[in-house]
Amino acid sequence: MIRDRRAILALLTGLNFLNFIDRAVLAAVLPAITKDLGLSDSRGGLLNTAFLIGYFATCPLFGMRADKAARKGLITIGVIVWSAATVASGLASGFWMLLAARIVVGVGEASYAVLAPTIIDDLFPPERKGTALSTFYLAIPIGYALGYVLGGALAEHWDWRTAFLVVGAPGILLALSVLLIAEPPRKLLVAKAKIIEGLRELVAIPQFRRTVLGYTAYTGALAGFSIWAPTFLLRAFPDELNLETANRYLGIVLASAGIVGTVIGGRYANRSLSRHQVAPDEPYESRRNKLAVNSLLRTSAIAMALSAPLAAIGFFLPGAFAFFAVSFVVQICLFATTSPINTAVLRSVPEERRASAMAASIFSIHLFGDLWSAYALGLLLQSLPLKIAMMSLPLTFAWSAYIWRPRAREADGPSGTGSSAVPQARIHTPT
Repeated sequence: MIRDRRAILALLTGLNFLNFIDRAVLAAVLPAITKDLGLSDSRGGLLNTAFLIGYFATCPLFGMRADKAARKGLITIGVIVWSAATVASGLASGFWMLLAARIVVGVGEASYAVLAPTIIDDLFPPERKGTALSTFYLAIPIGYALGYVLGGALAEHWDWRTAFLVVGAPGILLALSVLLIAEPPRKLLVAKAKIIEGLRELVAIPQFRRTVLGYTAYTGALAGFSIWAPTFLLRAFPDELNLETANRYLGIVLASAGIVGTVIGGRYANRSLSRHQVAPDEPYESRRNKLAVNSLLRTSAIAMALSAPLAAIGFFLPGAFAFFAVSFVVQICLFATTSPINTAVLRSVPEERRASAMAASIFSIHLFGDLWSAYALGLLLQSLPLKIAMMSLPLTFAWSAYIWRPRAREADGPSGTGSSAVPQARIHTPT
């Protein structure tokens, strides 16, 4: 059995790395897919929507199930499913087969994305949770970066199908190792607890609602850019870039800025919890915990407030390398929110509801955020000038900053107490 928490973190981070390679490959080879299959921009955006349909629709089911039982078996099944479906994406003979394969990829990824952060949260003390989660989420920029670079190179020298075949196989090998994880002890919901009861409890928590609402705006904009970034670069700077170089430089900027931003965000998350002296078993409704969550949201709001005007300027710069320079700073700000926001999701709810909270968060940010954003941006690109269409993204960044802005009243109330309006979950502690 794997008991060392650092080894468990490394394994889960490695799987997350493969997860985001798969997501970026679609964006990297999208220009080649649309050309080969004769797709419009809106249909190209639907390929990302298909993935998200499978992803967000099954997140609550995995989350509620994991609040009652072990998580590693669900993770293993999910990773195998998403890896096999990624391979199937490369074997698809037409648009509809590819669309179906992307839906199944989403189903598989849902179990992993929901459950892995809750295991990490259980493993580490408050003063190290931010660092642990930031390590896990470093897989986002690095995985996306490698996905762009690998996808662009394979599509340029072979074809887009090869890219899916190459990135799908390794996940199946790593999935079985998850079964060796020794899960940390935790509180579990009684088996007869209903999904609707858990959702009602979560929706009744103001800080959780605000965290997820801002996260929804953030995710919608970021996903729209991640899918259409290679296409934007090729159309905006046709004399400077081709498919391979656009993805290569995009990957370099994303990896370097993502690492810096994620590390910064993780340190601020640690500081927020330690400054307010949040104990390992701190009740979510205590004043200390609420102040810590507010601090996490404030960090994210500042980062987004900085990124919005810089992103707007970047889209109108005349050269590719000027764009990449500004994009580097913007992406530092964007990734600085990753650890604080996911820590806020987990800390704003009762301990026994954390898997459900992560599932509800993922469900919401995809249903109301990136489920439609890639398709909507595709429609804008068809009907508006290129750079005007891209301005929808910094406007949405600004909206997330407004939602996450500091609100001291959420921490009002006696220390150690919370609102009586929020029902308490029925729990048992396994022996």
